[in-house]
Amino acid sequence: MSPAPTRTPRRAARVVVRDAQGAVFLLRYDNEEVGPHWAMPGGGLDPGESPREGALRELREETGWTDLEPGPLLCTWTHDFTRAGVPVRQFEHIYLADAPGPVRELGPDVADQHRADRILGWRWWTPEELRHTDEQIWPPQLHALLDAWSPGDPPAELGHVPLKGLPDTVG
Repeated sequence: MSPAPTRTPRRAARVVVRDAQGAVFLLRYDNEEVGPHWAMPGGGLDPGESPREGALRELREETGWTDLEPGPLLCTWTHDFTRAGVPVRQFEHIYLADAPGPVRELGPDVADQHRADRILGWRWWTPEELRHTDEQIWPPQLHALLDAWSPGDPPAELGHVPLKGLPDTVG
């Protein structure tokens, strides 16, 4: 068995967007190391950018929605994957945002960003669908975090979470 790759640290932020019924908006990303998976809009931080600023920028780039902002911090977590051929250890902040009104579609100008970010598709997931899916969702315990969260709660600190298809290489 070959040794685990050395991983480059990467800071990132995401936003869990929920509608009035509690459905969660997720994007289906493709990844060369772990394959397709579902995650919230988000990604790596630009130099000098705070996690909240990066979450807002990524939310707008990947959805086209300009009327939402990151709200409370739901959790932080660390996970490993490969991005553009580089093995990374990603330190991620995940914020909440509630979307007013009915379920929304993506903005009209996101196709190029989706191609660049290897986004394969998107959908709204009901709480029940999140609880019972066999699909890979990042973080894997998203449904439990959302079920347990109440306004005013401190953010959950998940630590390092091994992902399906990767060895647990904390260190």
